[in-house]
Amino acid sequence: MIAISKIRRQGKIFILADNMLVVFGFFAVFPLISLHFIDQLGWAASLVGMSLALRQFVQQGLAIGAGSLADRFGAKPLIVAGMLLRAAGFVVMAQAHTLWWLVISCLLSGLGGALFDPPRAALIAKFTRPAERNRFYALLISLESACAVGGALAGGWLLRFDFAWVGWMGGMVFTLAALGNAVLIPNYRVSIRRSQLLHGIGQVLADRPFRNFVLTLSGYYLLGAQIMLLVPITLKQLSGTSEAVSWMYTLDTLLSLALLYPLARLGEKYASLNTRISLGLALMTLSMLMLAFTHTLPLVFVLLALFYIGSIVAEPARETLIASQANPHHRATYMGFSKIGLALGGAAGHIGGGWLYDLGRIHGEPRLPWLVLACIGATTLLTLQWQFRRRSRLVPARA
Repeated sequence: MIAISKIRRQGKIFILADNMLVVFGFFAVFPLISLHFIDQLGWAASLVGMSLALRQFVQQGLAIGAGSLADRFGAKPLIVAGMLLRAAGFVVMAQAHTLWWLVISCLLSGLGGALFDPPRAALIAKFTRPAERNRFYALLISLESACAVGGALAGGWLLRFDFAWVGWMGGMVFTLAALGNAVLIPNYRVSIRRSQLLHGIGQVLADRPFRNFVLTLSGYYLLGAQIMLLVPITLKQLSGTSEAVSWMYTLDTLLSLALLYPLARLGEKYASLNTRISLGLALMTLSMLMLAFTHTLPLVFVLLALFYIGSIVAEPARETLIASQANPHHRATYMGFSKIGLALGGAAGHIGGGWLYDLGRIHGEPRLPWLVLACIGATTLLTLQWQFRRRSRLVPARA
C-alpha cells in the first residue's frame, strides 16, 4: 500500500508539472492565431476558423483510436510521439504564409494532440481516488489558468516582433515536454488489462448513456471555442491592442485561483454534479446573450468574468463525472471518446463562429453570432436536464 500511495503521489505531481508546460505552450500560440491571420494579415475569419476547426476535429475526433492504442501499448509511446507532432505543427505554423500551410500546421498539431491527450487523461483517472478526484481537477484547472495567461503574455510579447517567434517558442515548449515524458516516466498501463484494439471502442459505443452525454456536451464546447476565436477579435476591436488577449487570460487566472478550489469544495458538500454542470452552463449562456448588447470594453470584461465563473463551476464537475463513468478495463478508450463532444463542438464553434462573424459584418449585424450562441447554449442546457432526469446512473449523488 505504501508503494502504491507513493506511485500515486509522484504520478500526480508529474501530471501537474507536465500539464503546466503543455498548457503554457498551447496558449502561447493558439489564442494569437486569429489576431495574426485575421487582424494583421486580413484573412477571412471563416477560413481561419476552418483551420482551427480542423485542428479541433482531428485532435478530438481521433482521440478514441489513440485511447484504444494506449490501453493496448501503454501511455508513454503515445504521449511522446504526440508532443513531437504538436511541436512540428507549431514550427510549420511559424512559417505559414498561405492558407494551405496553416491547414497543414493545424493538422499536425491536431494529430499530436489526438495521440497525447487520451493517455494523459487516463493517467489522471488512474492516479486519483474517486473521493479526491474533484479537488484534483480543480487544482489542475487552476494551474492551467495561470499557465494559460503566462503563455498568452509570452506569445503576445513575441507577436510584437514576428508571429514566427510565437510558433518557434510553442515548438520548443512541446519538444521539452516530450523529452520530459520520455526520460522521467515509466510506460504506465492505463487500464486494468490489455485489450484488443477494437474491443474497447465497441464497449464505449454500446454505453448509450455515456455516449449521449458526451455528444450533448458538444454545445458546451461550442461556447468555449469562442474564447479562441470571437472573443480575442472583440477585445482587440474595442481596446485597439492585441495585449487585451493577455488581459483576458489574466482575468481567467485570477478568478480560477480565487474561486475554483473553494467552489469545488462547496460543490462537493451542497450540490450534485449535474447541478454544478447545469449552473455553469447557464452562466456561460447568459454571458453569450449579454455580449450581443454590450459595446464597451469594461462591460465585455464583466461578462467575460461571468463566463469564466460558469466554466469554473462546471469544469471540475464535468471532468469528475466523465472519469467516474469510464470503464477501468478500457479507461483510455473511454477518455478518448469523451473528447468527441469537444471535436464536434469545437469544430462547429470555430467554423460557425467565423461564418457568423463574417455574415454579421457583411449585413451590419454584429449581434448575430452572440444571439445564435446563446440559443445553442440554452438548447444544450435543456437537453442535459432531460438526460439527468432520465438517466440517473450518469450522476452520482455527490462527487
